[in-house]
Amino acid sequence: MKTITMDVLKDAANRLLFDMSEDEYKTLYEEFRILTKQMETIGKIEGLEEYPPMTFPFDCSTTYLREDVAEKPLPREEALANAGSKQDNQIKLPKVVL
Repeated sequence: MKTITMDVLKDAANRLLFDMSEDEYKTLYEEFRILTKQMETIGKIEGLEEYPPMTFPFDCSTTYLREDVAEKPLPREEALANAGSKQDNQIKLPKVVL
């Protein structure tokens, strides 16, 4: 496991194209230090490797989902029938990009 240092945090922030104040870096570093200690403590539990990793704390059943079966698409006129605004056989929406 790679050691988390201030330089690692700053490099990651730079790669993600954002920056933080020194106080924010110190807070983030402290949080990673605490998480690392917690992971080390959990890793010391005897017999832990006998259990499969958990991805979600509850059993999830997806039997209610239907099979994805391809069907004949709606005719264009019927698909556009309830559209509030249409242009060139497409639904016209307001601009959302600034």
